Amino acid sequence: MSYVFHKGEFVSDTATHIAKDNRAFRFGDGFFESMRIVNGKALFLENHFARVISTANALKIQLPPDFTIDLLRSQILEVLSRNEITQGGRMRITFYRKSTGFYLPKQDEITYFIEAEALADNEFVLNATGRMVDIFTDYKKEINKLSVFKTLNCQLYVQAAIHARDKGLDEALIQNNKLSIIESNSSNLFIVSNGVLYTPTLEDGCVAGTMRMNIINLALENKIKVYECTLNPQNLLAADEMFLTNAVRGIEWIVGYRTKRYFNDMSKRLMVVLNEKAQAYSIAH
Repeated sequence: MSYVFHKGEFVSDTATHIAKDNRAFRFGDGFFESMRIVNGKALFLENHFARVISTANALKIQLPPDFTIDLLRSQILEVLSRNEITQGGRMRITFYRKSTGFYLPKQDEITYFIEAEALADNEFVLNATGRMVDIFTDYKKEINKLSVFKTLNCQLYVQAAIHARDKGLDEALIQNNKLSIIESNSSNLFIVSNGVLYTPTLEDGCVAGTMRMNIINLALENKIKVYECTLNPQNLLAADEMFLTNAVRGIEWIVGYRTKRYFNDMSKRLMVVLNEKAQAYSIAH
């Protein structure tokens, strides 16, 4: 049996249910955070907490007055303890407006659902086989104020993932409505050219990933130049390396885009310092 935190209570996952007027189910009225667990601790919780605050504000969902990072950390630790996760794992927190109503909610208060599962590895592990990717062209991501947030409206990413599966790919790259390449169906995107890192700018509509931010900061700390800019297919073909980042998997290197093949030297280098930072963080917190 596994345990979750929902509506202020720790309960078994079999005791949870979705009410017919649940706004997450009816309207996708909410957002989520995915976190990596190392040594039984949620990594980079300050980054995730800051994004929770900014996303709730953007969606006009009211957080309770007592919602603090210390409260969230204690709830996370309790879920991990009840599920006996003392080493590696993954966690997802789904936030949603708990009100009834139709498109117009009757209230704006929030509630949330914390779930966790153990992983075999207690650190980030670079994929042994490089990922194959191509561009998903059926739908484009619109650039707007909500583009950078991880809302529950994920149909674009679902369709891109299905496209990748049907084409025998590992990931699909997503374009915005200006045809710039901004991310994949599950991760942020980086390319490497002549030892310099390039990643799509937030102004182009990519998700403001917590791992994206940490990789940028780690690169700068290690004297690697980083530019946030607009990327197009020509940039991918000219790159020496290409890799993906997300909060749970860390870094995944890409071996091929169409006929282009890539190295993974930068991916290996950054994965080492990322694991060093993750271990230090988990010990300090």
